[in-house]
Amino acid sequence: MNKVIFTTCLLCLSTYSYSAEKLPTIKVQGNQLEQNDLQHLTTRIQWLKFPQVKYQSNELKDQERSAIIRVKADHSGKVIDAEIQESTGIRQLDQKIIDAVEVAKVKPAIKNGKSVAMVGYQTFTLTMNNATDHKPSAQCTYTFHSNHWNKQENGKSVAFRYTKQPQLALDESLLKFKNRVVKFKFKVDKQGDVTQAKLTKLSGVNALDQQVLTAVENAKIEVKRSYRTLWTYKPSTFSDEIHFKTNDCQ
Repeated sequence: MNKVIFTTCLLCLSTYSYSAEKLPTIKVQGNQLEQNDLQHLTTRIQWLKFPQVKYQSNELKDQERSAIIRVKADHSGKVIDAEIQESTGIRQLDQKIIDAVEVAKVKPAIKNGKSVAMVGYQTFTLTMNNATDHKPSAQCTYTFHSNHWNKQENGKSVAFRYTKQPQLALDESLLKFKNRVVKFKFKVDKQGDVTQAKLTKLSGVNALDQQVLTAVENAKIEVKRSYRTLWTYKPSTFSDEIHFKTNDCQ
């Protein structure tokens, strides 16, 4: 009797296994996006032409103003949409920022070797010192004197070279009477353009950080190539830093 039951169970299991193997497989084919429809999402926009917001000091109403803008650009870098994510609190200033963004130009995002549309976010800080009617006092302006640039200018051995000094002109007032340090890293493509620039240490002053980041993103770099890498290229990651000292202006 036990043998009959055991044999019957084995037959049932065999039948179940066979049936499971014969179950049909259903393939679901989703919609495929065209290459032109792909979008790159970033929190760090790289600009070819940074938005120049023009405003009068009285429009700030006696305080610094900040805003965050959501920017959409097509595959050529042309801004096709801009909207306020966080307002300055003054509609007129918000509109001036939007107007400046719409005539600016974004560095196109690259995916699989092709430029694609992108969506990103940009912070703007409007200060009295950057107002069009601001009359600067007898203060100095800080330029791009990073650790690496200084070594390069002194003829020391360096892993990469800035082809020319990156453009930076910081008003002394941005330091707010304190020494500041900004550290950053970036990659360099085959053409010597900076990609994936990122701040690794912030100064504590957003306007200062943004100007340094923009200067780095627009820099041109020469990388040493050995005979082993003449025919192949692998993107390299480099780092640098700038120290802004208040007594450098005295």
